Amino acid sequence: MFDRPDSGERAILIHLTLRAGQEDLHELKELAKSAGADPVHVVTGTRQRPDPKFFVGTGKVEEIKSEIAFHEADIVLVNHVLSPSQERNLEEALGVRVVDRNGLILDIFALRAQTFEGKLQVELAQLKHLSTRLIRGWTHLDRQKGGGIGMRGPGETQLESDRRLVNNRIKLIQRRLEKVAKQRGQGRGKRKKSETPSVSLVGYTNAGKSTLFNTLTGADIYVADQLFATLDPTLRSCSLEGGGDVILADTVGFIRHLPHELIAAFRSTLQEASEAELLLHIIDANAEDREDTMFQVNQVLQDIDAHEIPQLEVFNKIDLLNDIQPHIDRDEQGKPVRVWLSAATGAGTDLLFQALAELFSSTKVARKCFITASQGGVRSKLFGFAKIIEEKHDELGGWEVSIEIDRKHLGLLKGIKTEEIAL
Repeated sequence: MFDRPDSGERAILIHLTLRAGQEDLHELKELAKSAGADPVHVVTGTRQRPDPKFFVGTGKVEEIKSEIAFHEADIVLVNHVLSPSQERNLEEALGVRVVDRNGLILDIFALRAQTFEGKLQVELAQLKHLSTRLIRGWTHLDRQKGGGIGMRGPGETQLESDRRLVNNRIKLIQRRLEKVAKQRGQGRGKRKKSETPSVSLVGYTNAGKSTLFNTLTGADIYVADQLFATLDPTLRSCSLEGGGDVILADTVGFIRHLPHELIAAFRSTLQEASEAELLLHIIDANAEDREDTMFQVNQVLQDIDAHEIPQLEVFNKIDLLNDIQPHIDRDEQGKPVRVWLSAATGAGTDLLFQALAELFSSTKVARKCFITASQGGVRSKLFGFAKIIEEKHDELGGWEVSIEIDRKHLGLLKGIKTEEIAL
């Protein structure tokens, strides 16, 4: 849907420090390279708040124009989300294409999508993004700007037609994705019936998820030192020590402020994470901003209702650190909470298998469930699948139920507030 920059297209990057928060400049450079652009210059600045017309100030617009001419740039990439009018005004003032952060990420996703489902999801996200920017992208409507006799009517009619075409396409893609989501749901249902627990790999993009997945499963997922190298989820069965099996799922990498259009479009794919029994949170141990990226991943997990699923943190790339050996960090009860390893060299992957075996070796867990009056159906299911240790009514007509339940049935507790208790 968008014009994708050809490889090596010369780009001017725009990055402002705002009082209300800012994006990461290094990340913008990586996004630009991942889209195939050649960043030739970075224009930076500081503002209390964005300019309503250009986002940047008028003086900064003149500076950008000079840099475009000097570097013979073809495109301007802005490390912020622009309104449709800001994007349009900048293009008119600068005389080159302007792409904001969301548009850039959508473009990279379009470049990476390989499967039928992935391409549909990306097109849906692009169309939703485009629907707010129709005037920008449709040059045959330029005559609307002048107004006056002979300039009214047809442009408006064409715009309405364009919007109708886009909305019809969105509805068609949504229907197709619903069918794909139903097929995915059937696959998840079969895996649940087989009583094989699922483990999803999540993490910030370029943290090494796919490399680790390949190392653990022997798969050959495409791996590259770039953002969003892989989009489409891959599932593989993996045997643990002691004879148990788990299903490992590699999912799309996350990024700070992931466009809402993408979260919505990829919801069926990300559901592999939201319905897993355990999340392997892959973290680049060598990244200076690893605490921030961990926070961003957890924000996306919250957006897809996966924030309450247990996590095992995996600190990857320790081969780039000094004096860090592969090891397992444990909590006060001795349960593994963090594994330090290198997916590139394979060092410590045996410890990850050990940690997974320990976490899944005990099939029984204990939970205190806080069930509201409207969730009585869940309570009745628990009597069929769990051992009821204690039950009492609360003041609002609900129940506090302490149970012992097999891990394979933990999906019954989705949407229920719970606390882990000792067996």
